[in-house]
Amino acid sequence: MNRLGDTNLRTWTLRFMALLAADAQDQIAWLGRRELRTKDVVEEAELLCRVSEGLAERGVFEPADLRGLRAISRRLGEIDTARVDLWVNSLTTEPAWDDIRSLTRQFLLTKLGDWCHPLPRAARPQADDH
Repeated sequence: MNRLGDTNLRTWTLRFMALLAADAQDQIAWLGRRELRTKDVVEEAELLCRVSEGLAERGVFEPADLRGLRAISRRLGEIDTARVDLWVNSLTTEPAWDDIRSLTRQFLLTKLGDWCHPLPRAARPQADDH
């Protein structure tokens, strides 16, 4: 991949990890009326963790970063995404999200020196047809 692509993937990974590191009430506020499925959130995060392996091969991430991302990916893989459809509901019923918050905070502390970063911009929810 080219440097611009690597930079974009690194940026998206860090922004998504900032979302996963945020307090539950901030995640819920960020969601607003959006109906993100738990399965989609887990799959996106796991994909970013896997892509980071290639980024590390190209020097974008360090070995310590990969250890953190692998731990996040393992914990994400333990979530039963069929049990709770919407992420907003999963955030309040699935204890794994507390562990994931802790792991992503540690990853961001190691990588950036702080875990509290702006959440990624999200597409606006679709207006009701009423």
